[in-house]
Amino acid sequence: MDLPRVKTPLSMVSKVPEVTAVFWVIKVLCTTVGETFADLLNDKLGLGLTMTTYIMTTFLAVLLIAQFTLRRYVPSVYWTVVVLLSVVGTLITDNLTENFGVSLTTTTIVFSAVLGLVFFVWYSVERTLSIHSITTVRREVFYWLVILFTFALGTAAGDLISEKLALGYFVATALFATLIASIAAAHWKLGLNSVLAFWAAYILTRPLGASIGDLLGQHPADGGLGIGKLKTSVVFLLSIAALIGYLTRTRVDAVELTSRETAVG
Repeated sequence: MDLPRVKTPLSMVSKVPEVTAVFWVIKVLCTTVGETFADLLNDKLGLGLTMTTYIMTTFLAVLLIAQFTLRRYVPSVYWTVVVLLSVVGTLITDNLTENFGVSLTTTTIVFSAVLGLVFFVWYSVERTLSIHSITTVRREVFYWLVILFTFALGTAAGDLISEKLALGYFVATALFATLIASIAAAHWKLGLNSVLAFWAAYILTRPLGASIGDLLGQHPADGGLGIGKLKTSVVFLLSIAALIGYLTRTRVDAVELTSRETAVG
C-alpha cells in the first residue's frame, strides 16, 4: 500500500520502514510473539502478570529511549520495539481482564475509543496520519502510541472473537485474514485511500497474530494445535531475527527522503 508524498522545503529522514511484503510478514510474526511470549512468561515461567508486566515495560522503556535518540530508521531497534509493544499491549489487556475483571467486550470498546482519540488528536495537530511523515519527535510519539493501542485492542478483539464468542482460533484467524485481504483488494482495485487502508490493515494484523498464536500454542483440548507457546515463540523470534538481519544488510525498506520530500496523508 503506497502512501502519497508531496514536496516540502524540509530536510528529514524517516524513522520508520517502507511498507513492503517483508514489513507485513514481520508485523504478523511480532503480533504472534506478543501473544505467545507474554503467556509463556506469565504461565510457564511462573512470573505472574504483574511481575511480567513490570519486566517487559522496563525493557520497552529502554528500547523506546534508544529509538527516539536515533536519527534514522534502524531495523534491529525498530522491530525490537514493535515486539516489546506487542508483548506489553497483550499484558495491558490481560491485566485488565484477569486482575481487574474487565470484560473483553468492554476492553475492546474502550481501546477502540482510545485508539480513535489518538488518531483524531494526531491528525488535528499534524494534519497527516501518513507513516511517511514520521520525521519529528512529536509525530513519532503519536505513531508509537497508536501502535501500542492497536496491540491492546487486537488482543481484546482477538480473544473476544475466538474465546468469548466461542468461534474458535481457526475461525478467528480466517476471519481476520479475510478482512485484511478485503482491505488490500479495496485499496488496489477500488482506490481505497492508502493511509486509511494501511492503518485498517495494521490494526487487524494484531487480532490476526493473536489468533495465530493461540491456534498454534494452545492445547488441542482448548481448540489449538498443541505446538506449544515455547516452540511457537522460539520459531517466530528466530524468524524475526533472520528477517531483521536481511533488512539490515540490504536496507530494502529504508526510506531516504530527499531535501524536498516528505509525506502527507
